[in-house]
Amino acid sequence: MNAYPPSITPENHIASAPRRVRGFAGGRTLFDTTAALYVWEWPPYPQYYIPQRDVDMTALSANGEPFSTPQGMVLEHDVHVGGRAREKAARLVVNSPLDGVSGRLRFDWESLDQWFEEDEEVFVHPRSPYDRVDALRSRRRVRIELDGVVLAESPAPVFVFETGLPTRYYVDRGDVSFEHLVPSDTRTACPYKGRTTGYWSVVVGGNAHRDVAWSYDFPTRQLLPIAGLVAFLNEKVDIFIDGVKHERPVTHMS
Repeated sequence: MNAYPPSITPENHIASAPRRVRGFAGGRTLFDTTAALYVWEWPPYPQYYIPQRDVDMTALSANGEPFSTPQGMVLEHDVHVGGRAREKAARLVVNSPLDGVSGRLRFDWESLDQWFEEDEEVFVHPRSPYDRVDALRSRRRVRIELDGVVLAESPAPVFVFETGLPTRYYVDRGDVSFEHLVPSDTRTACPYKGRTTGYWSVVVGGNAHRDVAWSYDFPTRQLLPIAGLVAFLNEKVDIFIDGVKHERPVTHMS
């Protein structure tokens, strides 16, 4: 059994999205809707399916022939903005056995420049209405090691509990042994935390371990307790809580 709550939403679960959702590409609004559907193509998180009436269809053109997916028959479309085509950036659901999904479009997240829920930018994928992400200060002492070398030790870490992921442990920079860390140019984003502002690889015993630690200097307001703190990827380090070593999880997400 995992030591954290798993995602339990089944594939092809559908729910209404009671928020305004907008997508932009090449400085152009591709869609603006208050009638999106969440569709879980796989259990961890949903995708937005947008009503065709709320999409600027003049920017789209069909590419290829309809084909079958678990969500029904779809027809891929290119998105034409800024003088170029973003190939297969959208799928129009031609016919679906799922209630209310036919006639909607599902846009490839990375093919668009920006996504907004209401007036807040969202990254990577929609925020699941069934997930929680909590950042809680704790007095449980956390020690982080790799190959027997202590990378960080904190008497007051922030624990981040996120549905479907192991607990992440964020520590003050003053509690990190930066002599073992080498800055990396890697940057990632999270729909719940925002964009990372720093990544570090770890070098111990002459061995380099890439992108083991990261930080959010400007997280979303819900995760402000982690601002400027450093977390280490549980899957690559040994973590001790109040002196007790925790088993490394098998997942690999920050």
